[in-house]
Amino acid sequence: MKARLIIILLILLVFPTVSEAQCAMCRAVVESESDGKTAEAINNGIVYLMAVPYVLVAGLFYFIYRKMRG
Repeated sequence: MKARLIIILLILLVFPTVSEAQCAMCRAVVESESDGKTAEAINNGIVYLMAVPYVLVAGLFYFIYRKMRG
């Protein structure tokens, strides 16, 4: 299990350009639009995608806290 994780991390570190491709595409879409609605929508999507894991982890910790306390 640990070896698989290390191999996956090494693969991701060796090929960083794959992850950068999406950022360039998003930037091109935002720069081509004259109004700020597209940029605002992309920023809202990023915040939404960033917030969901934090909410899930907070809910898990709350559940564990309640289970251990009571």
